[in-house]
Amino acid sequence: MSLRIIFLGTSASIPTNDRSLPSIVIQREGDILMFDCGEGTQRQMIRAGIGLNRKMKVFITHMHGDHVLGLPGMIQTMSLLGREKNLQIYGPEGIKAFIDAIISTVKFWLGFPIEVYEIGEEHPACREESYEVHSVQAEHSIPSLAYALIEKPRPGRFHPEKAMELGVPKGPLWSMLQKGMNIKLPNGRTVRPEDVLGPPRPGRKIVYSGDTRPSDRIVELAKGADVLIHEATFSDEMVDRAKEDGHSTPSEAAGVALKASVKLLILTHISARYSDPKILLEEAKRIFPNVYVPNDLDKIEISLP
Repeated sequence: MSLRIIFLGTSASIPTNDRSLPSIVIQREGDILMFDCGEGTQRQMIRAGIGLNRKMKVFITHMHGDHVLGLPGMIQTMSLLGREKNLQIYGPEGIKAFIDAIISTVKFWLGFPIEVYEIGEEHPACREESYEVHSVQAEHSIPSLAYALIEKPRPGRFHPEKAMELGVPKGPLWSMLQKGMNIKLPNGRTVRPEDVLGPPRPGRKIVYSGDTRPSDRIVELAKGADVLIHEATFSDEMVDRAKEDGHSTPSEAAGVALKASVKLLILTHISARYSDPKILLEEAKRIFPNVYVPNDLDKIEISLP
């Protein structure tokens, strides 16, 4: 099953010529999971080739404008393009009043239902058949959430030779066993999935910090993650400003990645003062070797373990 991360906006606070405001999309088969929705996100979706009528959930980290003001434009654009599927929006306290205000004061036709969920530290915040999204409180200047997309374990590898030894004929019964179902053979024998499958295989885990200081909660949330997307608004020399504003430096983000034993650290929420983010990359790499600083519209594929 494919899983792709698309960086729609990687700037902090204000857009620049090269970077839009924060928004990251995870494409997982037919599902779209969006994390934050800065101004102009719908244009970035169009540029990235992301359909605006797909099954979609939006997860807002906090109620600062650069993370939430893209919702009105995106909702209006979806309506103008004839969206009919419902849109689920998750976020901290205040997100429902914000959406209600958009619908009641901005005069446009809304052609699809919107479901809004105010959440805190939720395990899970949302549950689907094959994945969950968890949330914890981050450490920012206002209440803010960090999120983790956690895929459920997959069944172990199917061993056809074991199935044949047990007398299971090739065909639909093999498929049932692979889906975790017990089967009964014509001779009355019951064959269980564990008789023919290897141990369960882990899914993928993607963590998005939102705006935050380094946090033990995020370390715990990110334990063993395939990807940690962590803000690094200011360089290390501006650590005092980072502390004052509730943000992180590259070295601090790298420290979180190291403690959590993640596979890949991605730095985002880049201040407009860094036209070249090379300094941020170098500072993080002194502590954690596998670091990436994306540009807007970059895409990366995350393989199954």
